[in-house]
Amino acid sequence: MKKNMFILFACLFSMVSLAQKERVLKLNNETNLIEVTYYHDNGVVSQTGAYTLDGKLQGEWLSFDAEGNKTVLANYDNGKKVGKWFYWTKETVKEVDYTTNVIANLKESEKTNKENL
Repeated sequence: MKKNMFILFACLFSMVSLAQKERVLKLNNETNLIEVTYYHDNGVVSQTGAYTLDGKLQGEWLSFDAEGNKTVLANYDNGKKVGKWFYWTKETVKEVDYTTNVIANLKESEKTNKENL
């Protein structure tokens, strides 16, 4: 059940990222990636990350709420979910391990003051 909820949350996360209107794109000639920053309507950064030249998500992506608090840290490799992802709420931190674009492990813990990254 928890895995299904996380899959739904991940899909919603992806849709929200595509729905952002304000963005800044920059080609990084060293990495050959398109770096992007999306903004909330209030001007606060919503997401940061990079795309490959063919439009696939690549590397680390960060998401923030409208107040600037980190909500998601995600990792992609050529459009596929990989490695550790973290989801922060006011009360918890969820750690999800992805292997080959599939959830391999899920941990949930209560948030401490040190985790207000």
